[in-house]
Amino acid sequence: LFMFSHVEPYAGDPILGLMDKHKQDPRADKVNLGVGVYFDNDGKLPVLNCVQKAEAQIANPPKPRPYLPMDGLPGYRAACQNLLFGKDAQVLKDKRVATTATIGGSGALKVGADFIHAWFPQAKCYVSDPTWANHIGIFEGSGFAVGKYPYYDAATNGIKFDELIAFLNTLQAHDVVLLHPCCHNPTGVDLTQAQWDKVLEVVKAKNLLAFMDIAYQGFGEDMDADVYAIRKAVDMGLLFFVSNSFSKNLSLYGERVGGLSVVCKDEAQAKAVQGQLQFNIRRIYSSPPSHGGHVVDIVMNDEALFNEWVQEVYVMRDRIKDMRQKLRDSLEAKLPGRSFEYITKQNGMFSYTGLTPEQVARIIKDFGIYMVANGRISVAGLNASNIDYVANAMAEVLKD
Repeated sequence: LFMFSHVEPYAGDPILGLMDKHKQDPRADKVNLGVGVYFDNDGKLPVLNCVQKAEAQIANPPKPRPYLPMDGLPGYRAACQNLLFGKDAQVLKDKRVATTATIGGSGALKVGADFIHAWFPQAKCYVSDPTWANHIGIFEGSGFAVGKYPYYDAATNGIKFDELIAFLNTLQAHDVVLLHPCCHNPTGVDLTQAQWDKVLEVVKAKNLLAFMDIAYQGFGEDMDADVYAIRKAVDMGLLFFVSNSFSKNLSLYGERVGGLSVVCKDEAQAKAVQGQLQFNIRRIYSSPPSHGGHVVDIVMNDEALFNEWVQEVYVMRDRIKDMRQKLRDSLEAKLPGRSFEYITKQNGMFSYTGLTPEQVARIIKDFGIYMVANGRISVAGLNASNIDYVANAMAEVLKD
């Protein structure tokens, strides 16, 4: 009777809880800007054409569903590597990258965090201030003490770059620094290429372990520019981790399609790391999901489907950029003398609006527009039908 009496209740995830509140709101004009999911201009979750074609191949004829290898389909792993490092990259020809399919980007972070904590038990982990909240939860769950490095500057809507560099210079060898190569979550504020060069120089000089988490490749500038930091790190001879996800750019959220790659010194080292990653996976979930894995394998390794996919990603990217511009223009028209340039300078799905927690509470209560308490919105939740309503509501709470 008393076995579980000491178990504490879970307060719930703030973003997922926000989704529940939005669903329960009876107002017809309610808007969900909290969830990190891409919606099209009709407010629908798209099924990409390339995905539909891949799924037709899978279904005709229906095929058996055996377990996949622990680290996923070979074509899936190659797809992760080619996207991140470049199809003809020397690091791939040298077989220096260990790559495994994972249960989403979250699974990649978890497998990587467990690996690092096992082999570098004294290391601490540092994440940007702010970051995606689950970064902290995942690394703490793997046994890390997690700290924060300076990043977002609310006064300038930019980056505290000098403070960031100074902080990284205080860290110890093998400490983990979690970095966002593009489309920073939650701020949308990205480092420039010149700033990336300086950050990676410190990472190399201090012998830090970079863990790059990229969930939005193609949503920032383009497929290659968005991975500048990853390829620059390879060029500099760094050994590091990369977690990637196909949830957003293939619109395959529930299929849990992610990947973890580790850049190693040589082929022998990569084989050893690959084996340990397999060992970790075997102890957690044994093998990755099949359906999503096959979809990724087909789309990424068929030239026509791949090219179609890239263009579909760029359509999503451009719609988000268009919504940013329209939101900025509308706010500047409604609040003359105030600049909202930072909205269009940010990249990717998310924007730090500058709204305070009090203003967010009011916009939820009075207008049914749901966003995270720190003022972060998912720009992909905006569309032609709600952009004016959202801009009017934001202007209303900002003018006071």
